[in-house]
Amino acid sequence: MTPRPLDSAALNEHPLPPVVDGDKETKGRILVIAGSREVPGAALLTARAAMRAGAGKLRIAAVEGTAVQLGLAMPEAMVVGFPEDEDGGFASGAAKLLAQQAANSDAVVAGPGMARGDGCARIAAALTATETPLALDAALLHELRPPRERSSPPVLLPHSGELASLLDCDEEEVERDPLGCGVRAADRYRSLVLVKGVTSHVVTPEGQAWRYDGGAPGLGVSGSGDVLAGIVGGLLARGAEPLNALLWAVWLHGEAGGALAKKVGPIGFLAREITDEIPSLLPS
Repeated sequence: MTPRPLDSAALNEHPLPPVVDGDKETKGRILVIAGSREVPGAALLTARAAMRAGAGKLRIAAVEGTAVQLGLAMPEAMVVGFPEDEDGGFASGAAKLLAQQAANSDAVVAGPGMARGDGCARIAAALTATETPLALDAALLHELRPPRERSSPPVLLPHSGELASLLDCDEEEVERDPLGCGVRAADRYRSLVLVKGVTSHVVTPEGQAWRYDGGAPGLGVSGSGDVLAGIVGGLLARGAEPLNALLWAVWLHGEAGGALAKKVGPIGFLAREITDEIPSLLPS
């Protein structure tokens, strides 16, 4: 398989919804399920990126021990605290409540900064059982099982270790053949898969593939993946088709890194700074 380049021609074929005037409801309701006692900032990075990508109304689902702090740090959000387990992650009992929140949202991005634990499998299953457009990342990918057929395919955002978990294989196999492993995961989970790397690949369940070679070395930094997940969620909330949202998110994230590299240097910028480059890159 020879993937297509993810460039302006590809983006023109997969446009975003037009920018419309109106109140926050017209720009979509995004639910961010993220963070843990040890990594509360992941929810903040994801949420900021979703809003910078154009979402209109923000709700953050956080473990109860971090909810107040997140509400103060992100005054644009409604923050809802959920039961946490002894390790500071979402408790198993939160799964049903989170699915109810998801059903009342236009898009969900879940997983960044979440602690691995017994609750992850139940949360992943509960979210994929909804019909709400969904992007999954990080801890939830380690516990994901092939979901039932959905009207909107999930978007999966694995790094090599998470992709290895999805395929029950060694990480070395993923590193030898990232595109091939992405194709297998997309087929197994009937999902859109982003295989992250210096060269990133977007793969569909039907076997279509794109490659993105842009970006900057500085994107390889803590929190960068949380920002990418938030961009995907924000575009989904605006009503973008899942494939279009993923292709644009990969490009926006990479081009934002490239813009920062020119301003700051090839390395040394922070993930939180990536988000501020996104609005000027979005089509009007």
